[in-house]
Amino acid sequence: PCACTMVVQVLISDSAEAMGKEAAKRGVAAVNAAIQERGEARVVLATGASQFPVLENVLKEQVDWTKVTLFHLDEYVGLSSEHPASFRKYLRERFLDKVPTAPKEFHFCNGEAADIKAECARLNELISVAPIDVSFIGIGENGHLAFNDPPCDAVTKEPYIIVTLDEGCRKQQVGEGWFKSMDEVPEQAISMSIQHILTSKKIICSVPDKRKAAAVKGCLEGPVTPQVPASYLQGHADTLLLLDTASASELEKTHPTVQ
Repeated sequence: PCACTMVVQVLISDSAEAMGKEAAKRGVAAVNAAIQERGEARVVLATGASQFPVLENVLKEQVDWTKVTLFHLDEYVGLSSEHPASFRKYLRERFLDKVPTAPKEFHFCNGEAADIKAECARLNELISVAPIDVSFIGIGENGHLAFNDPPCDAVTKEPYIIVTLDEGCRKQQVGEGWFKSMDEVPEQAISMSIQHILTSKKIICSVPDKRKAAAVKGCLEGPVTPQVPASYLQGHADTLLLLDTASASELEKTHPTVQ
């Protein structure tokens, strides 16, 4: 555990749709500030049900995507890019096919690579060129960040790593309808590491839904521990946690908010 002195800011919206609008507005403002300052921005996108309203609203914002290099958080090992649960398919259909101008670059995690260690090394080289300006992320029902399931490796500095998915994570994927049964869910994934997520200058973490309420409480009000990977956000200098009233329903303390 670390002695964390940073403060996660919290914004609670009435609905997931309202949460998505706030996440997009605030995240894109940071993207545009980076473009203004350096002429380019580097951004991480997440997937999953929690990101539907976020990406939908990001696409409505004004951004010069030709100056943006994109990465994503994770991908299943061995899953076809045409499978309904593929994160590459998700991002192609929900983002790339809809974005008004093609981004400068989009570096996908290839979970079908013949050598997954070599694929991680390829991604690690690409992402290490410059810092990440904004990461749009979520939190899993089991408290995971990306596919860093509990107990997570919170020490490694490698940007992308190979992880084993726990039962809770795999059940969530079936529960959300991405797979028909547990047998279909891959047991491993490529995931951005906890420490590399925390190198992001700004983190926009969107977490709607009652089923995430316990994970949100653990993230904000519990100790910083590998058993709750999202708790490591407590040590980040600029994280905004966007919730709806359902996901915030188990919080017991008052948390700093933003206007």
